Amino acid sequence: MKIYYVYILECSDKTFYVGVTNNLKRRLTEHRSIRSPKAFTASRLPVVLRFYAEFRDVRVAIAKEKQIKHWSRAKKQALIDGRIDDL
Repeated sequence: MKIYYVYILECSDKTFYVGVTNNLKRRLTEHRSIRSPKAFTASRLPVVLRFYAEFRDVRVAIAKEKQIKHWSRAKKQALIDGRIDDL
């Protein structure tokens, strides 16, 4: 059974990038390279993994990614910090 990851990267300009993948290590390597110069993270290197969660259902992972993408920076930071009461 595949595992899917929803993750948050913090970029050098302090912005957050939220994504979903089935291979977190490979995806982080891709983000840290400049193979796609127009990609969001390419001009904001370096990036640091700040949060990830594992899911067994890709549909649930995608829904969670979409939800988190629409959150405020403060709410994303609360998730990263583990302040569940602030979500």
